[in-house]
Amino acid sequence: MKNIRVRFAPSPTGALHVGGARTALFNFLFAKKYGGRFILRVEDTDLDRNQEHFLTEQLTALKWLGLDWDEGMDKAGEYGPYRQSQRLDVYNQYAQKLLDSGKAYYCFLTDDELAHMKETSQKEGKPFRVKSPYRNWSQEEAKKKQNVKPVIRFKMPETAKNYVVDDVVRGRVEFPSDMIGDFVLIRSNGLPVYNFCCAVDDALMKISHIFRAEEHLPNTLRQLIIFEALGWASPVYGHLSLILSTDKKKLSKREGALSCLEYKEQGHLPSALNNFLALLGWNPKDNQEVFSFSELISKFSEKNLNPAGAVFDENKLKWINAQHIRSMDYKEFWKMLQPLLDRDKINLPFLNNESLKEKSFHSLKSSFSTLKEAVEVFRFLSYDYFKIDDSVKEIFEWSHTKNLIQLWKEELEKVKTEYISLEDFKNIQNSIKTKLNIKGALLFKPLRAVMIGQVEGLELKAIIELIPRETLIQRSNQLLSQMC
Repeated sequence: MKNIRVRFAPSPTGALHVGGARTALFNFLFAKKYGGRFILRVEDTDLDRNQEHFLTEQLTALKWLGLDWDEGMDKAGEYGPYRQSQRLDVYNQYAQKLLDSGKAYYCFLTDDELAHMKETSQKEGKPFRVKSPYRNWSQEEAKKKQNVKPVIRFKMPETAKNYVVDDVVRGRVEFPSDMIGDFVLIRSNGLPVYNFCCAVDDALMKISHIFRAEEHLPNTLRQLIIFEALGWASPVYGHLSLILSTDKKKLSKREGALSCLEYKEQGHLPSALNNFLALLGWNPKDNQEVFSFSELISKFSEKNLNPAGAVFDENKLKWINAQHIRSMDYKEFWKMLQPLLDRDKINLPFLNNESLKEKSFHSLKSSFSTLKEAVEVFRFLSYDYFKIDDSVKEIFEWSHTKNLIQLWKEELEKVKTEYISLEDFKNIQNSIKTKLNIKGALLFKPLRAVMIGQVEGLELKAIIELIPRETLIQRSNQLLSQMC
């Protein structure tokens, strides 16, 4: 394919949620697969709902996901400006062209009149189609009517016809033109409606393909009509599958769907979220489920997009995230985790030792699925964190617990190195086991309690080399003092 140009066009009326992120991702993958251009266009003509901080958050989320654009409001291109609020003169120019050709007209119908027309249609059992009494007025006649600000409406032809789209995802889709009546292009306040500015921009920016959510399918007819009226070829469309919640209803922001930056706060990796979103409506045609970003680009094919609804399974996302964490280089992992540790003031004694940093990652990476969970795992190893869980009270009742902790402390005091080696730990463990004639949970629960303040959880041999000997002694004393 040549001259591929796709766009993602967010509006600054909310955060970037997973549906929008998936749309951006599929457009991005398609562009990169075929050496095309990914354009970011901001649709900000809804002045009542626009908030600039939403746009900032959306751009931050896109960059976090790695979905950087080739052209946009901060990247010069020959088809700018890339904010619709800065293109009003462009929309007025093409609205005037439609007026001059007799394909549009000034309409003075009020909201009350439109409501009455709609009510009459409903009473008669007919679909509501706007046919304005002003549709055959000349521009000169309209300009004489100064007491009401008009809208500009498109004049639907009297003869109905079918518009056909060969949708990349859904196949052949037909739209009878008599589905709609005369529709608004420019509002009475001078601002263009979505379908008009969208069609004009897609044509002038030479957008070749448009992948967008299924909910935009009803917009297609109006946009096709505008393309035809202005003598433009329409882009190739692909309307993506719905994203469903686990109860098979449409995933909704109102029902708790998180924004992309909230998934970041939960500790998900951008590579994992992209991987998961790609599988919502795209089938790689093999059994592979875990993909790097470069693999997504190389394996992506628009031919494998599926129109069936895709279930957003949080457990599946978490599993994919765990796989991405486990495949990370330890240096990359610590680079991502360190800011989170700093935020929570978690001081880990072994971080100055490169060998222990690497060992800690490989020893503990199977214990967490997200970076947020990793923070909680490593919190147990902090210099100044030792919280005795209520579950530890269970072992306080055991007759051998106090002796076990005392023996543990005495053995630690014999060791001369800063950290306990795995071999030393095994020797100490065996010594206690023999002296007290205990094994299994009777041995491991008190040892875990004295190391991390809990009787269940982290594997002892995975953490013993990461906690300084002096810290282990201090924790032993703290536990013993609780038993007195």
